Amino acid sequence: MTAAMVASLVTLLIPLWILLFLVLLLGVVALLGRVQNGRYLRPVLLLLMKVPLLKKWIEKASNAAIERSNPELASAMKKMQRTGALRDPMKAQAAMSQLTRDERRALLEMQEQQGAGVAPEATNRQMRRRLEKAQKNAKRR
Repeated sequence: MTAAMVASLVTLLIPLWILLFLVLLLGVVALLGRVQNGRYLRPVLLLLMKVPLLKKWIEKASNAAIERSNPELASAMKKMQRTGALRDPMKAQAAMSQLTRDERRALLEMQEQQGAGVAPEATNRQMRRRLEKAQKNAKRR
């Protein structure tokens, strides 16, 4: 009799076990996000982004976080994605000319923080001078 009661009790607690697992999973994700500024969370999210539904949710959450913290950057990123500038450097140059001054500054700051800016040794002299001038103007404003 008691074995049957224990088995039915375990069966009734299945939703609680699922809830506890989800809370534990959320705690692990939060902890990974805090450790070294999310260094260990990035590979996990990149793995999860291979699932199309999760990719859409992760991108939506990321865009919402960027809009809250830096609206100019969010606007600039939307314009860059809309023009297809992420795949073609020529389209990226054309899209940069359509950005407002604040959007351009926010985008350049983000690229500088991520180290994705144009490498000075990889460009010709004219492009290096133009980049230096843009950086000088951005710091001055």
